[in-house]
Amino acid sequence: MTRDFEGKTEQDAINQAIEALHIEREDFDVEILDNGRRGLFKKANVKIRVHIDSAPEEEQESFIPEEEDFDQEEEEDLEPNQELETSVCEFIDGMISRMGYESKTTVSSRKGKKVNLEISSESSNIIIGRKGKNLDAIQVLANVYAGNIDSERKIIVDSEGYRIRHEEQIIKNAYRTAMQVRKTGRSRLLEPMNPYERRLVHTALNDVTGIETKSEGEGLYKQVRVICKRKRY
Repeated sequence: MTRDFEGKTEQDAINQAIEALHIEREDFDVEILDNGRRGLFKKANVKIRVHIDSAPEEEQESFIPEEEDFDQEEEEDLEPNQELETSVCEFIDGMISRMGYESKTTVSSRKGKKVNLEISSESSNIIIGRKGKNLDAIQVLANVYAGNIDSERKIIVDSEGYRIRHEEQIIKNAYRTAMQVRKTGRSRLLEPMNPYERRLVHTALNDVTGIETKSEGEGLYKQVRVICKRKRY
C-alpha cells in the first residue's frame, strides 16, 4: 500500500503520514517524489510517497508485524476499550467473510497499548498466506480502521500462533547464520525482511561476540547482512 503526502519539509510530510496512518516512523519507508526546490512556477513543498505494502509484494512493511516496541514493558497498560475491540473484531470478520471465508476474531491479550487479536478459522492457512502476507495485510487494514476509533491502540493480528512460530524461526536462523559467519569470516545476507523482522535480527545478534549486522537494499523489504568483526590491534 502506498500513500502520498506533502509538507513544507520532508519531516513535516513524514509527520503527516504518521498522524494520518496511525503508525510509527519505523513502520514505513519513504520515497521522495519532489524535493521541494523552488522554481519559477513551483511551490517549495516536499512531496513523499509512503510505502506500507498491504499486498503480497516482495516487501511487506505491512504495518505489520508492527515494528515492536522493545521498551513496551515500561508502558502503562491502558484500560480495555470494549467498543474498539468489538468493532475491530467485527470489521476483520466482515472483511474475511467478503473474501469468501468464515472466521471468528477474539481478543487474546492486551499489553501496554497493544491489543492482540486471534483469528480462528478452518481456512487459517489462506488467511495467513505465504510468509504471513495476508495476515499482515489484514493487520494493516485493522490498524487503519482502529485508528478512527482510538488512535492510541495498536492492533496485532495473529492466527494459529503463526507470528510466534515465525519470529522463533527468524531468530533461530539468525543465530545459525551468525555462527557460520564467525566460523568462516565471510559475511552473509539473510532473505528480505520487513522492518519488524529486521529489528528482531539486529536485537538478537547485538550481543553475539564478533558479529555485527546492517540492513542493505532499497524499498520496504531489505536484507540484513551478518558481518564478522575484524580484530583490531
